[in-house]
Amino acid sequence: MAPIDAPAAECGAAGGGLAAGSGAGRAGPDDETAQWLLALGGAGPVRELALARLHDLLLRIVRAELGRRAGRHAITGPELDDLAHQSADDALLAVTAKLGQFRGESRFTTWAYKFVVLEVSSKLGRHFWQRPAVVFDAADWDQLPDRFGTSPADHAERQDLAAALRRAVEEELTERQRRVFVAIVVHGVPLDALVVQLGSSRNAIYKTMFDARRKLRAALAAKGYLAGSPQEAGLDGRGTRRS
Repeated sequence: MAPIDAPAAECGAAGGGLAAGSGAGRAGPDDETAQWLLALGGAGPVRELALARLHDLLLRIVRAELGRRAGRHAITGPELDDLAHQSADDALLAVTAKLGQFRGESRFTTWAYKFVVLEVSSKLGRHFWQRPAVVFDAADWDQLPDRFGTSPADHAERQDLAAALRRAVEEELTERQRRVFVAIVVHGVPLDALVVQLGSSRNAIYKTMFDARRKLRAALAAKGYLAGSPQEAGLDGRGTRRS
């Protein structure tokens, strides 16, 4: 059997090549996937070598993923390296534990990549809540107009808009929408941290935020705080800002 080398070129800087690749299908796994499965399903030195190479691959993907998310966390130095190794270690355990569930619908490395993303997201989320002091300031509401896409030059107008937006948050949103919106937009809680706190998923949080922002923009436009309709305020029909 040819040696299994970590497909660094396939992974790309942030693992993007993995997500796009699909080398399996109905005809059976591709050669590289077949080699991974044979080695990892074996025993002795062959399996140990395959595990070491898989760990190296997962670690490279973890570091690329952490680099891609660098603007969303403040972890650096030895702490970042430790988090990377923890993520790779746990991703390796998850891959080997669920090896029997691999159905061959994609390349093995594509399938393994999702475990890296899950581990990185989970660990970044938990890291946020483990910090000594996570302080939420009520004054954060005063900065909300800037974050929401409006920036009145006059201080009184800014305060009025912030108050109107806060009322809209209280009156227009569901309890879950309000919790998600306040955490992310007002207090700046990272998405991964909120996923951990709510026991939810990234997609579910995205959907909740989308619905909340659409409601708030419609409420502010109706009361004259934004220029006319949502479309005239710079939004398209889906509630997102046009470029």
